[in-house]
Amino acid sequence: MSGTLRPRLRLVAAVTAAAALVLTGCSSSGSSGSTDAQTGFIIGKGGAPDVAAAGHRQDAPDISGTTLEGAKVSLSDYRGKVVVLNLWGSWCGACRAEATEVQRIWDRYRDQGVQFLGINTRDNDARNAIRFEQEKGVTFPSLYDPDGTQILKFPKGSLNPKFIPTTIVIDREGRLAARSMKALGSDKLEAMLAPVLAEQPK
Repeated sequence: MSGTLRPRLRLVAAVTAAAALVLTGCSSSGSSGSTDAQTGFIIGKGGAPDVAAAGHRQDAPDISGTTLEGAKVSLSDYRGKVVVLNLWGSWCGACRAEATEVQRIWDRYRDQGVQFLGINTRDNDARNAIRFEQEKGVTFPSLYDPDGTQILKFPKGSLNPKFIPTTIVIDREGRLAARSMKALGSDKLEAMLAPVLAEQPK
C-alpha cells in the first residue's frame, strides 16, 4: 500500500466513525442504574445522567477550533471553571427542544464560575447553525465541527458522547464528571451541574 493511500484511508475511517456517531443522534441511551466497578461510573437509571466519582474521572480532551462567530476557542481556556459541553445540530429536533432550557441555565450560572460551550456538528452550512442560535436565543459560544473531528477526541470507555444531543459536565480540573445523552429540561441540567459546582476547588 502506498504511503499516500494510508493517510487517506485513515481520514475516511475517521469521518465514517464520526458520521456513525451522529447518525444515531436525537436518541437517548439505555441505562441500567448499575455501577461499573472498573471505571467508577454510575450509569443513570430511567434517563438519569451518568456520573463519574471524583477519583475515577478521565481527563477531557482539549477540544479546540473556531466558533460559529469566528473566534478561536480551546476547552483548556476554561480550566478552573466548571464547563458544560452541549453537542447539538440545527437538524436535530431534540436539540431544538432543549435549546432554550440550556440557555436558561447558562443565564443563571454564567457568573458563578461556570462556562457553557457548544459543539455544533453535521451542519454543513454554518449559516443554518447561526440561524438556530438566533431563533433560540442561544448566547454561549459553539465550536463549528461539521465532520465530528472534535467529538472523536473523547476517549472510549469514558463519559464520551454517543448521541446528539449530549450534555457533558467537566469539573474544574478538566475531567469528565457527568453526561446525559438526551434532551434536557432546565431542572435536570441544573441537577446535573450543581453537584460538580459544589465540589471544593483543589
